[in-house]
Amino acid sequence: MNFVTIGHRGIMGVEPENTLRSFIAAQRSGLDAIELDLHLSKDGALVVMHDADVDRTTDGRGPIAEKTLAELRELDAGQGERVPVFEEVLDAVRAPLQAEIKDVAAARALAEVMHRRDLIGRVEVSSFHDEAVAEIAKLVPGVRTVLIASRYGPDVVDRAVAVGAQSVALNIRRVTLETVELARKADLRVIGWVVNTQDHLRLVRALQLDGATTDYPDIKRTGRFTA
Repeated sequence: MNFVTIGHRGIMGVEPENTLRSFIAAQRSGLDAIELDLHLSKDGALVVMHDADVDRTTDGRGPIAEKTLAELRELDAGQGERVPVFEEVLDAVRAPLQAEIKDVAAARALAEVMHRRDLIGRVEVSSFHDEAVAEIAKLVPGVRTVLIASRYGPDVVDRAVAVGAQSVALNIRRVTLETVELARKADLRVIGWVVNTQDHLRLVRALQLDGATTDYPDIKRTGRFTA
């Protein structure tokens, strides 16, 4: 499989993260896939935002789970952008998506959309949480899943295998040859995140990773030489 470049929350180094503006820019830049984050609003809408609260990325305050979709829509998510729901992203771009879920409840909501819109071929599902990966795999047979890890050891490979993940997404600052080799033996793809510098790209090249998640679109041009 070719080296894959994944736009982190769209291209958050250039545009407001997790907004339609960012996703459209990521697609136009030629990145292979787009990563986004999903939370449930108070009234059960599958909204696109990274944090559990709105403070950092909007002009509002408070937890997403305590706000209705209508209340979230009133917020400015950057440069006048509104907080999108997942299906708006599906309609706004054609690129493959990597949807990160934060818990089992989000897995269940995402599963419903994936079945209704036949998204198994287009949407890969990722999570830091083993139980969320296992849940989406149970609810959507055949879905491609990714276990994400920030602080980890070689045991991340066993964890990924246990929940049936096809890939691991590893913090590039902590990745080791030992972990990559173990992942290869387990037939897991290895994605590095967040790959934003030439040093990170050199490490990706040295370890022969399968792809990289990045905040910046120019990795597509540079990253093709890392496969």
